[in-house]
This record gives sequence, C-alpha cells and structure tokens, in this order.
Amino acid sequence: MTNERIKEILLDVTECSIDFSVIQTGKESKRVNGFYKPDTHEIFLHNLNFKTENQLVYTALHEYTHHLETVRQLEFNPNYAGNACKVHTQEFWARFGEVLQIAEQKGYYSIGWENNEELKALTEDIRTNFLAKNGELMKEFGKKLAQAFDLCKEADVRYEDYIDRVLCLPRNTEKDIRKVSAVDVNPSIGFDNMKIVASVKKKDDRAEVEQEFLQGGKSPSTVREMMKQKSAQARGVDPKTKLEKEKSRLEKTIAQLTQRLELVEESLANL
Repeated sequence: MTNERIKEILLDVTECSIDFSVIQTGKESKRVNGFYKPDTHEIFLHNLNFKTENQLVYTALHEYTHHLETVRQLEFNPNYAGNACKVHTQEFWARFGEVLQIAEQKGYYSIGWENNEELKALTEDIRTNFLAKNGELMKEFGKKLAQAFDLCKEADVRYEDYIDRVLCLPRNTEKDIRKVSAVDVNPSIGFDNMKIVASVKKKDDRAEVEQEFLQGGKSPSTVREMMKQKSAQARGVDPKTKLEKEKSRLEKTIAQLTQRLELVEESLANL
C-alpha cells in the first residue's frame, strides 16, 4: 500500500482542514509502530512492523487521530503547542474509537476476531464466565457491604475503620461496589463498565449508557466522552469555553510547579 493510498483512506474516513503527510519509513521498530509530528503534520509508519495491510491501517488511523486532535485544538487556539496532542487522553481514545468505527463501516479496517474460531470461543467464555459472573459477584458483594454497614452502625463500630483495617479494602473501591449494587445494572457488561453506568444519576440516562455497552462497538472511553459531551450540552458549555477552562487550569498548575521548582532550587543551593 502506497503513502498516497493510505492518505486517501484516512481522508475518506474523516476529512480535516489541515494537510498532512504519510511516510512509511521502511524500517522495523521494537519501540513503536508509528508516530506523529504535530509541528510538521507528518505521520510516520514503521511498515516493516506489520504482517498485514489491516495492521498498517490500524496504526495509520491511530496516528491520524493525533493529527485530528491537533487540528481541533488549533481551531480554537492558533498558537497551540501541538506536542500535547501526542498524549493519549480519554478524549483521544474516544476519538480514535469513532475513527475505527467509520473505517470498519467503510471496509478499510476489520478487527477480525470473529474469523478465528478459537478466539471466538474464548471471547464467549470470557464474556459469560468472567465478565458477567464477576459483575454478578460484585453486585452481591455490594449487598454484603451494605449489610456490614448496618451491622457496624448497630454495634457502634466505625464502618470506615472496619473497611480500612478489617477488610483491608480501599475506600474508593468500597464506594464503587456499593454504588453498583444500589442500582439496576446489567452485570453482563462487566464490573468496570457497571461503575460507569452506576455513576449516572437519572434512571433513563443510565439505561441509555448501559445500552451503548450492550450494543458493543464502543470503548469505555468513547462512552465516557459521550456522557461528558451530553452533560456539557445540557449545561450549555461550548467547546471553546471548555478549552478556555482547561487552559486556565493548566496555567495555574504551571505557575504552582514553577514556584515549587524555585523553592527546590533554592533549597539545593543552600545545602
């Protein structure tokens, strides 16, 4: 597959307003399959790492998502320093999931796990005997913790101390388990996804999020980002405002770190 053909595929999956280049290095790398240079908008692919064009397209889509995130940031801030878009944030993984879905729908990429009978059988085993059963077990666990809470209260025992030093259970874990057991969530989606559903306050909204997992094809990051965007829309928060708030937070963090660095340097100088 030529560089030109890869670029055609990427643009057909999702168009963008800033041009970019695709370069196959003709090399093999043990560190990475590819990388993106935001300052020059270049996608590099170590094509000798791949056994199939399907694998090559997957990595090309991954690096292209970095480019799409760079373009998105530059639309709101022309002076944006693009290196931040090399980071794998939740927003990145959500965008990447959307890009993969479009590529699959257009026939450019296929995960292909269903074509391997052994993997297909193993997947069903994992879903049925591990994800679903673990989800059911954690729901029952939450009921037991709720019972322990009531018994601790009756016996004048501090429940927090009981959780910390008797069960040796992290408090955030305990909260997640009890929250999952307190609402009606389908255990077949697995405990981690059950936590995401249980975090939604309204019953109808929970059902909508749960359905996203049951339908399949979306990663947890994609579902989380969908929830975040829906919440932002409900509050009337536009993308520009969101980025401005993020910029303000980053500036405060940089100022705090700079101050801390100065104190450390001063302490070192006095040693």
